[in-house]
Amino acid sequence: MSDERVHTLPFTPTDQTPRQRLDRFVTQGLGGTYSRARVQAWIREGRVTVDGRVVTKPGFWLERPARVEVRVPPPKPATVTPEAIPLRVLFENADVLVVDKPAGMVVHPSPGHEHGTLVHAALAHAPDMAGVGGVLRPGLVHRLDKDTSGVIILAKNDRAHQFLQDQFRQRQVRKEYLGLVVGAPPVPRGRIDAPIERDPAHRQRMKVTTPGRGRAAVTDFEVLERFPGYTLVRFRPLTGRTHQIRVHAAFLGTPIAGDALYGRRRCPLPLTRHFLHAHRLTLTLPGETAPRTFEAPLPPDLQAVLQRLRGTGA
Repeated sequence: MSDERVHTLPFTPTDQTPRQRLDRFVTQGLGGTYSRARVQAWIREGRVTVDGRVVTKPGFWLERPARVEVRVPPPKPATVTPEAIPLRVLFENADVLVVDKPAGMVVHPSPGHEHGTLVHAALAHAPDMAGVGGVLRPGLVHRLDKDTSGVIILAKNDRAHQFLQDQFRQRQVRKEYLGLVVGAPPVPRGRIDAPIERDPAHRQRMKVTTPGRGRAAVTDFEVLERFPGYTLVRFRPLTGRTHQIRVHAAFLGTPIAGDALYGRRRCPLPLTRHFLHAHRLTLTLPGETAPRTFEAPLPPDLQAVLQRLRGTGA
């Protein structure tokens, strides 16, 4: 195709690197602009040649001087139509977009949520994000539940996407949430180390399971403020399982206030959603060496609940 781009990458063995996997070599040779997963897909599609011969195995070893050519296809058009939805942008540069997601906004398209998601809004704000990390979930490296507000970061190019994904995968990202729980945790601070799996009796729910089953899930917590019948807690998930904080809070016997799925169906507080907010996110941005912290203030609906509990509100 005329809009394809062909890159020529010469491989020369050295004492330090006498051999190298083809997918790793191409990813590095393209400057990290594209993820390794995307490069592997191109290799399987026959888009990479070694000395003129098509090689379709990403794990092919380059062991002698060779001329590697890569046919980079044009960007795929996004199947998600951008929608001009206002975003609360906390930070933005050429690599990332950091947003304070409001409660009620779904992060990415899914059955029943084909419009109005964070992805739709982000594509309108940063059109070049289309296709980064996936056509239907462009830019996403982590998620928040629909009714959880707060900080979320999106990648604006493949290099940034891979860089951020690696940090999340290696648990180098510090995530801090504020949650109001019913009752009080048994200790002022502690760690919940309890694996999580999907509840076979209720497919929308997750549950704590026995060791050796499910996926490892670890959450640190610290009591911040006590009220009659409720406690404000800082949660720090060390893993990123679906509904992790909500499941672990319920496992402690202190479900998140307003969480009808894992706690009480009726809440006497003026809550229209669960009281859980992604307050801070600390990580290193592409091209930087020192970590940065991004913070989203507690939204007005949750502030009003605390004011009422403190006796300063109506």
